[in-house]
Amino acid sequence: LYFSGGEAGSPDTARDPRGFAVKFYTEEGNWDLVGNNTPIFFIRDPIQFPNFIHTQKRNPQTHLKDPNMVWDFWGLRPESTHQVMFLMSDRGTPDGFRHMNGYGSHTFKMVNAEGTPVYCKFHWKPQKIKNLMADEAARLCGEDPDYAIRDLYNAIERGDYPTWNLFIQVMTFEQAEKWPMNPFDVTKVWPHGEFPLIPVGKMVLNRNPKNYFAEVEQSAFSPAHVVPGVEFSPDKMLQGRLFSYTDTHFHRLGTNYLHLPINCPYRARAHNTQRDGPACFDNQGDAPNYFPNSFNGHVECPRSAESKYTVTGDVARHESANDDNFEQPRVFWQKILNEDERTRLVENIFNAMKDCKPFIQDRAIQNFGKVDAEFGNRLRKKIDTYISQKDARPRI
Repeated sequence: LYFSGGEAGSPDTARDPRGFAVKFYTEEGNWDLVGNNTPIFFIRDPIQFPNFIHTQKRNPQTHLKDPNMVWDFWGLRPESTHQVMFLMSDRGTPDGFRHMNGYGSHTFKMVNAEGTPVYCKFHWKPQKIKNLMADEAARLCGEDPDYAIRDLYNAIERGDYPTWNLFIQVMTFEQAEKWPMNPFDVTKVWPHGEFPLIPVGKMVLNRNPKNYFAEVEQSAFSPAHVVPGVEFSPDKMLQGRLFSYTDTHFHRLGTNYLHLPINCPYRARAHNTQRDGPACFDNQGDAPNYFPNSFNGHVECPRSAESKYTVTGDVARHESANDDNFEQPRVFWQKILNEDERTRLVENIFNAMKDCKPFIQDRAIQNFGKVDAEFGNRLRKKIDTYISQKDARPRI
């Protein structure tokens, strides 16, 4: 299990999505379930992924974190509203890694032994959910930036093993065709009332890494790493990630990163035509490096073939920003959060964008007003009060 976060050395309690990646070492190879601690994401179009990541990094001129970059992008991509509300709520600052949910986030396809496929989503549920209030999270950023990793390590060392239960949601192909929303849109959830959680397993963390660099820093996860029975759906963000992670691993760890002990499938032996390159371990001996061949080379595995699916319609690039971006955020505001949580959400958003340029604030408030008029009005009132107080300060 790997929890990713911000830059190396960044505080564990900063308001930021936490990665939640799990590597399964199976008899048929490794399966990586690479997700986050939220069931949704900021964008649904993979072409926007590099742009989104740039907004979360530092300003190229000042080398400072820049709220104008962040809120400008979020405001121009209204599909991010759902995830932004999750992030700015209490859920954006979990109390360590042990007390937060994990999600595969994307829609995947699972195929049974008879070859029947269904769509599914993966959910990890901890023993208990705990979140930090914004002021406590900010205090820990300065006083104990390693708060979450310290808590996780110490809990495992004393035998208080963190545990997550694994659930899936299942949607048949027929249900997917009739569902009023796009079931492959990672900015939306599948309502539990329509697609209930089905328990399938449990994960227990019962030992710490013996060497952090070897087992954590060199670990590499990719949603492209699957095993027979787990396949990809038409989720466009998922399809974009299938390429980008491997490309990043080549840059970070080298072309033979899958040979590293933490990444190699130790319960199965890989046979392919990949050879040479830096940090190559055994190079597969004298096995042929081409396919097909007439010698002692690898053979095809029919069980690994992707199940067939039907494709219809025209292929063209289209802009999806005007899809329904506010119905599910409205449910989150009106039905999921209580009044205290709504108040903290407004306060957290205000603090995050109070010093942004006015036109960026206006755009964000308009988007939140489309979620719920009261939501937008409460933000507008706080921003206006802050600006008037700021203007009234004596200038020295």
